[in-house]
Amino acid sequence: MSTLKQVRFGTLVREITMHQEELSYNELAPEIEQDKYGVDLVCRPSKIKLRSIDVYRLAQPYLTVRLIDQVKAVLPLAIYLVLFQLLILRQNVSDSWIITAGLLSVIIGLMLFMEGLKVGLMPFGETIGNILPSKAKLPTVLLIVFLLGIGVTFAEPAIGALKAAGSIVNVEQAPYLYSLLNTWSEVLVLMVGIGVGLAAVLGTLRFIYGWSLKPLIYISLIPTIGLTLYIMADEELSKMLGLAWDCGAVTTGPVTVPLVLSLGIGIATAAGKGRSSLSGFGIVTLASLFPIVAVELLAVFVSIIETPQMIISEAVAMNSSTASLNWHEKTPYVEIISGIRAIIPLVLFLIFILLFVLKEKIRHPGTITYGIILSVIGMIIFNIGLSYGLAKLGSQSGGLVPGAFTQIELVSDSPLYSLMLGISIALIFAWILGFGATLAEPALNALGMTVENLTNGAFRKKLLMYSVSFGVGFGIALGIVKIIYSIPIAYIVVPGYLIAIVLTYFSTEEFVNIAWDSAGVTTGPVTVPLVLAMGLGFGEAVGAIEGFGILSMASIGPIISVMTTGLWIQWKVKRRRESEYEVVESVEGAKS
Repeated sequence: MSTLKQVRFGTLVREITMHQEELSYNELAPEIEQDKYGVDLVCRPSKIKLRSIDVYRLAQPYLTVRLIDQVKAVLPLAIYLVLFQLLILRQNVSDSWIITAGLLSVIIGLMLFMEGLKVGLMPFGETIGNILPSKAKLPTVLLIVFLLGIGVTFAEPAIGALKAAGSIVNVEQAPYLYSLLNTWSEVLVLMVGIGVGLAAVLGTLRFIYGWSLKPLIYISLIPTIGLTLYIMADEELSKMLGLAWDCGAVTTGPVTVPLVLSLGIGIATAAGKGRSSLSGFGIVTLASLFPIVAVELLAVFVSIIETPQMIISEAVAMNSSTASLNWHEKTPYVEIISGIRAIIPLVLFLIFILLFVLKEKIRHPGTITYGIILSVIGMIIFNIGLSYGLAKLGSQSGGLVPGAFTQIELVSDSPLYSLMLGISIALIFAWILGFGATLAEPALNALGMTVENLTNGAFRKKLLMYSVSFGVGFGIALGIVKIIYSIPIAYIVVPGYLIAIVLTYFSTEEFVNIAWDSAGVTTGPVTVPLVLAMGLGFGEAVGAIEGFGILSMASIGPIISVMTTGLWIQWKVKRRRESEYEVVESVEGAKS
């Protein structure tokens, strides 16, 4: 705690006056010029001329802060993967220069995209959220929120990593999974978007009416777990469950959370029915659960209209007929097109709502245009970096790690260690990757500060960050165990969420909100592609049918760890109050 130092008022005045200089405004303003009739002329100052060094000094603080956030998220993980591959697995990094250029593209692309998001897209969400309730009825408001939820899903950077995973899946081993990621890939993203849209609608209603999050969690988990158990009965269909549960983690990224959240809170503020400062929590939770149900329903629909034999024959015919890719399916054109398709439709939808539904003018159009251009350019550069940097490095590392405990072609002299030691090394590798990736997430740091303020210091920022990171680390390690031993994902997620339900029942509303939303914060634009590529590479190396499911483990882990920590904090606070009450009673008894 800082100490106050007393100083004489005269000393303070002297110090202030010594560092100040008074200037007359007339010395700063240009002289007034007059024409021949004595009329004052309008002053048109000349353009400011900046030297190169001046431009650098002005832009350097602005760029450095934004660049450092992305460097902190990407660079430590890349260094860790490279060192693990060189020192523990004793394997060189192939295509190192391509991967380095890709990682640099990820850093620059994310920096531009996040800045464009703040400048160009976020103001739309805040403006629409504040004005919409006063100019439209509730059904119209909810329809717009629903459509926005679909639009932001297509704009999520991590969605590209999910769609790119389709090329790895073996159609003969997992036909329904292959069909969802290839033939039905666009419909898959649409269903995920519908799930996010419905979550945004329910979250907005919760903002307006101040509903408790606990009943909504129970209601959402009933169909989620019920459909999971139903799909488990079908041997072929059950192979897509890892994908379905991973979709819940992919959706809660840097576009969905802030844009939908700003819209929902804006509506609640304008409606004047928000309950407390914690009403902003909860929408991330719903946006994680609803897409799981949507993807499971899509899978059931696909299983009704297609058989595994039909899917396999269609895939074989398609592969034999496609000799070469079209120009728009090759890099970098595919990244450019996907970047434009992700941002522009969302922007056009927001402009349509603002101009034609709300009949409002676009404020600061130049700044908004600048932000949108940054978002598109950033998304394109990020997509290129994702293809050549993050996905390549994650897949390479994940494909080599099994060489520690089993024989694979990529690692000479494999297995490098004994079975138990090798598996232990793989689990430690996964735990450190999850722990480090989560701790580096800028969104977790922001969440920690918010939680510390809202709980009046009872749940400290550092404690929350370590709780979430430990949970993610153990979750990813558990996901590796699932891949190694081919454990059906339902055997892990169902007991995990049942434990979470029990903890939810005994926890207070504040800690429930924090814990369930912390799962969404962990899955950022860097963590998702890296962990997804690592899991798929790991699964391919050990001959697993599919390598999905790790992200879902990374979501349930922090929910359990944060709520457990919250219950421990509640117990400490309660014990402290009881001891203070006993002291007060003893003092009063002594006085009497």
